[in-house]
Amino acid sequence: MFWQEDRPEREVAIPDDIIDVQFALSGKRIPVDHAHALAAAIVGSLPPEVAAAELGVHSVHVAGSQNGWERPAHDGHHHLMLSRRTKLTIRAPKQQAAALKQALTGQTLSVGGCQLNIGAAKERLLSGETTLFARHVVDPFQANDEERFLEWAVGELRALDIAVRKALCGKTTRLATPDGALLTRSLLLAELSVSDSLALQRRGIGTGRQMGCGIFIAHKGIDAVQPEGR
Repeated sequence: MFWQEDRPEREVAIPDDIIDVQFALSGKRIPVDHAHALAAAIVGSLPPEVAAAELGVHSVHVAGSQNGWERPAHDGHHHLMLSRRTKLTIRAPKQQAAALKQALTGQTLSVGGCQLNIGAAKERLLSGETTLFARHVVDPFQANDEERFLEWAVGELRALDIAVRKALCGKTTRLATPDGALLTRSLLLAELSVSDSLALQRRGIGTGRQMGCGIFIAHKGIDAVQPEGR
């Protein structure tokens, strides 16, 4: 864990050059481990110039447990049940938003044998929250060494001129790819400045953005995250 006290900051305007394009999503289910399959299906549906843009495809997320249902194991055999509130979100340059909507709205994607219908989209600005969470950050060492990963992450953030005050690793997850499993770690950052929070949401860290890796979203707070079993 890395910890440093915060300091006050002036109000910062939220830029709109990088946004989240959020699509309605309907279907029965999606594999729990769907990152690579979803990325491939989306990229394959886009014009080459849009597919080549710096797109970040958020992993499809549902609640960890609800109405007695427990989130299944992370593998290609178990599935997440989709609800009416489930969304497909793509972080993209605003200049690509119209092309993304045109290419994906009304499409049916096959993801791991599951059919997903893409509905209408809306645009959302990045968040001004100062606690951010990434469900997956690719571990560049692909090793069971949390301290080394955290040192790397802090170094990457400082290279972006982001002041790190509180950082906490969480769950370790392996994402299936055609080249083998990719080791990722969740990462929470708390008490960022607003400007640093926005910079990190715009840039992300590490590789695998189209697979949902290195993408940071607003989080309720550091107390809500508990390190999980490796």
